[in-house]
Amino acid sequence: MRMVKRCWSSLNIAVSMYSKFPAAQCDWSEENMKYVMCFFPWIGVVIGLLCFGWDALAMYLGLRDALRNAILLILPVAVSGGIHLDGFLDTSDAMSSWRPMEKRLEILKDSHAGAFAVICGIVYFFLLYGVLDSVRGEMMAVYSCCFVISRSLSAFSVVTFPKASTKGTVAGFSKNAQTRVIQTTSICYILATGILMALLQPAYAAAALAGAAGSFAWYYHRAMKYFGGINGDLAGYFLTVCELVMPLAMAAASLLLRF
Repeated sequence: MRMVKRCWSSLNIAVSMYSKFPAAQCDWSEENMKYVMCFFPWIGVVIGLLCFGWDALAMYLGLRDALRNAILLILPVAVSGGIHLDGFLDTSDAMSSWRPMEKRLEILKDSHAGAFAVICGIVYFFLLYGVLDSVRGEMMAVYSCCFVISRSLSAFSVVTFPKASTKGTVAGFSKNAQTRVIQTTSICYILATGILMALLQPAYAAAALAGAAGSFAWYYHRAMKYFGGINGDLAGYFLTVCELVMPLAMAAASLLLRF
């Protein structure tokens, strides 16, 4: 009974932290935070279902592609509250500064958006909008699974990768987390979702998973080289990039399949 209560509290912390959905109030104690990352990918399940449902509704109503693509682009941001996008923008500013590591970490803490953040944000959304225009038919079901993959990889990194600082959200979650349980859970989510994607469409699944793996390796390399580890902003940066690279890889695969 105690374990059930602890998991329920961890679920509510995950929902309140990583989504805009209402959640029951609970104490953010060390005990309750042990399994938060186990429930983080569940937010991805909800986002995937909403995107899939919207695509089906847009097709049924015969809506214009522009509206269909725009809502698909907005849904993940609306559900998450933009928390990961905020990390993407902060990290874009820090990486584009080409300053020493200490200064980059200071830039991550700055709540103000610099020019590079604005530029990268605009480029990101334009590119994602164009990519989503290519995500059609059987590709959509595979794309809907990508939100679980990105969050599972992010959760795995939070408890596995070295930390850039001993302070902050990621350091706090990692310190209080059940590392082995979260690592195992994340791997199980990835395997189960990957199998589902392969059953839906093997070629697009392979492309999306390859894109996710490449993004994950790139994330680790950049975080270690330029920041000495990860933090919440870098985890959000990875998730945001991963959710662009996966459909981009699928779009590239669809072009290859035509020849």
